[in-house]
This record gives sequence, structure tokens and C-alpha cells, in this order.
Amino acid sequence: MQVRGLATPQPITSRFIVTLAVLTILFSFSTGAVAQSEIQAATVHAKLNPQESTFAARRPVAVIAGKAVYEDELLPLLEEQIQQLRSEEYEIKSRALDKLIEQKLLDAAASRKGVTTDKLIEQEISSKVPDPSDSEIEAFYLGQRERRPLEEVKPRLREALKQAKLEQVRDAYMDRLRREANVAILLSPPKVEVGYDPSRVRGNADAPVTIIEFSDFECPFCRGSEQTVRTVLAKYGDKVKLAYRDFPLRQLHAHAFAAAEASHCASEQGKFWEYHDLLLSSPGKLDAAGLLDHARTLRLNEAQFLSCLNTEKFKSAVEADIRAGANARVSGTPAFFINGVFLTGAQPPSVFEKAIDSELARLSARANAAIYSDQTGGAAETSALVVRPKK
Repeated sequence: MQVRGLATPQPITSRFIVTLAVLTILFSFSTGAVAQSEIQAATVHAKLNPQESTFAARRPVAVIAGKAVYEDELLPLLEEQIQQLRSEEYEIKSRALDKLIEQKLLDAAASRKGVTTDKLIEQEISSKVPDPSDSEIEAFYLGQRERRPLEEVKPRLREALKQAKLEQVRDAYMDRLRREANVAILLSPPKVEVGYDPSRVRGNADAPVTIIEFSDFECPFCRGSEQTVRTVLAKYGDKVKLAYRDFPLRQLHAHAFAAAEASHCASEQGKFWEYHDLLLSSPGKLDAAGLLDHARTLRLNEAQFLSCLNTEKFKSAVEADIRAGANARVSGTPAFFINGVFLTGAQPPSVFEKAIDSELARLSARANAAIYSDQTGGAAETSALVVRPKK
């Protein structure tokens, strides 16, 4: 029976099925060919440009309607998490490497002496740490401000003191073994590629280690870090240079942006570092009158300086520094990059020295490894994790 208004269904013929199948195959072949073509092109590009970073390589990870989706397209969405994960990966590897090196050094030292590793530790470490005296325990007790009676906590304090001494002796012994074995660490922490302005560099322009500082002239922590940075530069001489970049925190410091602009105006007249030093040493003179007074102190061309400042000649340059810092995940000041290794906040000299010493040791070890590789015809392996700032 036929229902009015509806056509009677016609049987599907074998010819129609064949036609539909052919069209489906052709469409699949076409879209697949496009994706395959893009994938092949990416593969050829990677082979022709092996120097490109893995992050920059055009590596297909999906296909949508025949169009390839590439791995580097994920980076803007994942970069912060990737950087954090790579930092954690480095810390895990670094701790494991320290343990492995220590074990190998102890085993080698024990072998040279013809004893077991446990016996070596007993001879070189444990036997050299006597039990703490009662006077030492009492002094330690008073320093802890312990509320319980001394006799009640004396055994615990005795053990804590002895463990602290054991660690000191062990560290000193391991440091000696490391020096004797010329241990060099090639494992590199994650790095961020950050550029700098050659006109705002203090120190040897060809120094192997570059400290890039993002700073704010009105920031008290930046002023506090100034002496630390000077101490570090004095200690390492021609091996380290400092590059300055602006990161004024406008929401917190009303005069910081104008002070940054003024430093560029002074740089235009060849007096950046002199003006930089005056700004940091005179936190109460960052208003318009103070900025002009600093220019007069340095005998800058006053008319040129005022014109530069009033026309906001270097506003875009300061904003470019801010963007560069934000792209490198800077969120406060001071922030430092030591050959790309990120340090945040006001840090003591020891933290800078550790990072610089590690970088110098890696550079030296890699140079030696390259020489060895050339001599043996082999390939010296190194490990460097690079995280590029977001665009």
C-alpha cells in the first residue's frame, strides 16, 4: 500500500552500490594523499634542516579533513606545563646523577685501597666523627629553644649533632674525590632563549657566561640585588657579563616606567650604566625632577634628554623588554637568566656562583669532549634541554 505524499522506496541496485564505493575510495585517497603529501614534505624539511630544534620541527601529530596538525602548534597551549615538567625532569636526573657519581667514586676509592665500600666509609668518614661532648649538646640545646628538659631530649640531640658532623665530613671527602677524579657534569638544566641589547652590557662582551637581568628601578629587591651582582661580576672578571633589560611593574611602582625610559635616553648619550647606578642608589629621586637632576649630574645634553623623555622616544623599547620578559615567564623582579638558566628573586651570591660554576664547567667539559671526539673520530654526547619562550 502506498501512503499519499510519500514516494515508494526503490530497491538499491548493485550499480549504485558500486558507484558509491568508488566515490568513497576516491575521496579517501584524495584526503589521504593531501595529508601524506604534507607529512612527506615535513619529513624532507626535517632531514634538510637537522639543526632545527625538536620544538620547531614540523612533526605531524594529527590529520583533520586531510590537513595535517603539527606538534609545534601545541606549544602555545602547553609551553608553561612543558617547562615545569622539564624542570622537574632535570631535578630528578640531577639527583640521580649525583648519587651515581658518588657511588662510582666510592667504589673506585675502595678498590684502590683494596677494601669494601662500607669499610672505606668507616675509615674515611665514620671513624673521624667522635660523639658530641656534653658542652656541645648543651649549646645546641640552648640554640634550639627546646621547652623540654635537657636530659629528656639529650639522646635525640646527640644523634642529630653527630649526623650533622657526619654529613659535613662526608661532603668534604666526596668533594676531594670529585676534584681528584676531575668530575665534570654535562647534564644541563632547561634553558630559555632570551636576547639582550648589546648597548646595555656591563663586562667583557665576549664572556662565555651571560647574566640577563630583568629589573625595575623602583623595586627594593632589585636594589638589594645590585651589590650581589657587582660581587659576582668582580669575582669572575672576563668570564661573566651582565645584560640589563627593563621590567617595570607599573601596577606597583608609579615611577618605574618613566625611569626605564629615562635610562634609555641616557644610553642614547652613552651613559646608560652611570644613569642606571644613580637610579638604583637614589630611590627617592625617581620623579620627573629627580630624573632630570640625574641627567644634570652626568652632564648630559639637557635639551636632548628632555626631548627624548617628553616625546616618549623609547616607550616602545621598554614595552618590548616587558613583552620579552613575559614571554620568558618573568612575573616579578629581579629575574635573571644565566646562559638561559632561570633564577627568580633576590638570591645570595652563592646561588649565582653555583649556576655560573656549573655553566663554566659544562662549557669546559664540552670543549674537552669535542677535542676527544675529533681525536677519536667519535661523537661526544651531551645533554641540553632547551625551552623556547612563547612568541
